Amino acid sequence: MQIYVCVKHVPDTAATITVVGEAGYNDTACKFIINPYDEYAVEEAVQRVEKAGSGEVVVVTVGPEAAVSTMRAAMAMGAHRGIHVKVEGQFLDSTLTSLALKAAIEQDGTPNIIFTGRNAVDTEGFQTQYRLAAAMNLPVVSEVVNLEINDGQAIVQREVGGGTRETLEMKLPCIIGATKGLNEPRYPKFPDIMKAKKKELKEIDFDQLGLDTSVDQTELLKLEAVPERSSAQIMQGSVREQVNELVRILTEKDKVL
Repeated sequence: MQIYVCVKHVPDTAATITVVGEAGYNDTACKFIINPYDEYAVEEAVQRVEKAGSGEVVVVTVGPEAAVSTMRAAMAMGAHRGIHVKVEGQFLDSTLTSLALKAAIEQDGTPNIIFTGRNAVDTEGFQTQYRLAAAMNLPVVSEVVNLEINDGQAIVQREVGGGTRETLEMKLPCIIGATKGLNEPRYPKFPDIMKAKKKELKEIDFDQLGLDTSVDQTELLKLEAVPERSSAQIMQGSVREQVNELVRILTEKDKVL
C-alpha cells in the first residue's frame, strides 16, 4: 500500500506575526510547525502501514525551504520519505497548491490513499483536499473521525455538527481529510528524530512542474492585525443599576443599540 500525506508548514498558533504595509508580514521570529490537523493524517497513514506489515508513507509539502523541518517532523512520526515542492515568496491559492500536490504525487507513484488534514490553521481555506480530489478525479471525505478499510473500500465516519456523524463508503484510491478524534498522534522519541534526518527527501522546484499559473485567481490584497480586546468591566450596584449602566455603555460607547 502506498499512502501519500499532504502536510503544511504553518506558524505556531501562539506565534505573533507582524503586519507590514498593506499585504505584507514579518514572520521571521515565529516558530513554525507541522499543521496540527496534518498530524492526525500522518499518524493514521503510519498506523495503516504498520498494521499491514508492508507499504510506504510519503509526505508531500508545497512550501519554502524552511518547510524541510516540518517534513522531518512528519518523518520522525514514521513516514518513510518526503517530497518537497519548493516555492519562495509567492502566495499560492488552494487551486494552484492542489495542482502542485497532484503533479508531485503523480510523478512519484500511484497512491492507494491520500491523507490531508481537515484544514490548515493559518489560512483556514478548507478547500485544498477538495480541489485535489477534483483534479485527480478521486472521491473525498473530510472531517473524518473513524476509518475502516475492507476489500478496496474505505468506510468513514465524519462529523457533521451537533454531535452527529454520518457514515460513507468510498472506493480506493480516495482522499481523506483527518481531524481530531481519528487517532492520537505520537510524540517522536529522540532516536526517531535522528533517523528522520537520514530519510530520503526529494526536492522539486515549483517552476519545474510546468503548471499553468493562470489558474491562480486569488490575490492577497490586505492583511490586518486582529484588534486587541478591551479590558473587561465589572458592573457595580443593584441589578437595576447594573442593567441601566450596561444599556448606557452599549448605546453611548459601543453604539450597538
